Amino acid sequence: MKKITVKIEGMMCAMCEAHINDAIRNAFPAAKKVVSSRKKAETSFLTDEEISEEQVKSVIDKTGYKFQGMKTEAFVKKGLFKRG
Repeated sequence: MKKITVKIEGMMCAMCEAHINDAIRNAFPAAKKVVSSRKKAETSFLTDEEISEEQVKSVIDKTGYKFQGMKTEAFVKKGLFKRG
């Protein structure tokens, strides 16, 4: 499982966040836990699929917001009672 974090310029309200979330879910049906934050200017989601930066950029550009970069990292689920 990978966590993808995308920097996005132009989100101003909760509807902007929802618009980005919907675009990600529609473009990448395997995406899970899609979360956008206008304050952080980013969107993150989990996936098992190989998703390229160009694919994500294309999806964001179609929404009218500005793609600013992407980071992919391994996602390790933490246990319910694990500390740290």
